[in-house]
Amino acid sequence: MSRVTESDERDLIEAAQNDPGRFAELYERNFHRVYAYIACRIHDRSERQDLTAHVFQQALANIGKFKWRGAPFVTWLYRIASNAIADQTRKKSREVTEVELTTNTSVDSDLEQIERRTRLFSAVETLPEDQRRVIVLRFGEEKSIREIAAELNRSEGAVKQLQFRGLENLRARLRE
Repeated sequence: MSRVTESDERDLIEAAQNDPGRFAELYERNFHRVYAYIACRIHDRSERQDLTAHVFQQALANIGKFKWRGAPFVTWLYRIASNAIADQTRKKSREVTEVELTTNTSVDSDLEQIERRTRLFSAVETLPEDQRRVIVLRFGEEKSIREIAAELNRSEGAVKQLQFRGLENLRARLRE
């Protein structure tokens, strides 16, 4: 996966805003990230697929309203995903009986957790390429150190070091 520069990403967004048929490249570049983001929160495969499709339908429908604010495009997609997950949580909570509702964890708690995870994913996007890639493969795709080392053609020790540095950078960024 090649890293898209800010200028390249802006060009892709503007092209999609002018011609929705050009949205496909934004979809291709961001599909796995959005799916991994949702997969960390939704365990049912069918629901993950439906939510991922919904996120990209919403993004395509609203691409004309997207305003560049310097954050990566995927951050906007994470926000859409976060809202879709929250909507689904609210919908499910309405479907439970009143007795279950009183014992169910509060939706506010779920929303706070989603917000924290959104901030985390945004922070991951700011990591250096090697660290970001290791963090996404390790925690987003749940690959082992050995699998990551083979995929990146690095030693297991190098992958562990990149993971350590990436986690340290994330801790520092999330404290800010």
